[in-house]
Amino acid sequence: MQKAMEVAIIQSNLVWENPVQNRINFSKKIERITKPVDLIVLPEMFTSGFTMNPVAVAETMQGDTVRWMQSIAELKQCAIMGSVVIKEEGSYVNRLLFVEPSMTISIYDKKHTFTLAGEHNVYKSGNNRLIVNYRGWRIMPLVCYDLRFPVWARNVNDYDLLIYVANWPKPRINAWDVLLKARAIENMSYCIGVNRVGIDAENYEYPGHSAVYDVLGNRISNTEANEEHIEIVSLSKNHIEKYRDKLKFLSDRDLFSLK
Repeated sequence: MQKAMEVAIIQSNLVWENPVQNRINFSKKIERITKPVDLIVLPEMFTSGFTMNPVAVAETMQGDTVRWMQSIAELKQCAIMGSVVIKEEGSYVNRLLFVEPSMTISIYDKKHTFTLAGEHNVYKSGNNRLIVNYRGWRIMPLVCYDLRFPVWARNVNDYDLLIYVANWPKPRINAWDVLLKARAIENMSYCIGVNRVGIDAENYEYPGHSAVYDVLGNRISNTEANEEHIEIVSLSKNHIEKYRDKLKFLSDRDLFSLK
């Protein structure tokens, strides 16, 4: 039998533009995870909230948050992921970090910057997809607004698990719910979405709705809306293989490539 993937999702409020306090708060939450897990997933911009003021919070790849993530990964012997504001070569990026217990760091810079909030004017857009091979699983991490663009997440049979980290606001939460489920179904992949809760300094409200879907689009998580919550979900490789072999939807996909 294929090894399961134990994933802890942390739906949390965030302290506005305060990396130190957010790291402290997440450390306390992670201490409550006593069961061994393979992966911990934090929201988008988990050290600051979705700020368009990167000067106040930006770090480097040698900064405190990267070192903190490495220490958590080593201590818990699991991977940890989430996005933070990084300054690199004179530009700011909304960078997802996937940090393994070995201290290996894989990075994905958010491709689709959120024009409605002016993110494209502040943060440099990434251009490269990332597939992380970790403990026998192929994982594709994406960030928030990427969810609205199915071509970017298109599974060409190169991943088993799709993960979105987000600061997705209440007025458009129905789209979040529907699109997470759709991404799971169309890609025959587990799909995880981890969103924050609370109200930020710009008075935007975030209702959570973090969720995990299997390859048929069935929700297999029980995270409550509007509340801080930690949930551990077990994912099965056998489930993926059973339905991909039986239904063969990925084999019937249209053939094209991204330019």
